[in-house]
Amino acid sequence: MEKRILGIILSLAGLAGLIIAAVYFINSSGGSGKRIKEIAVYAILGAIFFFSGIGLIRNTKDKAT
Repeated sequence: MEKRILGIILSLAGLAGLIIAAVYFINSSGGSGKRIKEIAVYAILGAIFFFSGIGLIRNTKDKAT
């Protein structure tokens, strides 16, 4: 059960990172190098957290007690 909870937390953190990246992408005007790096970092880390959390949830089997 602890692995599923960790998976949910990772998924939510990843989703938050992807949302932040999307908001920065929508609100950016022009091609400032610093802003592009921020968007890339949030998007990459968000995707890693999201997909690792989803994988953890899917691959964890609950045992009957």
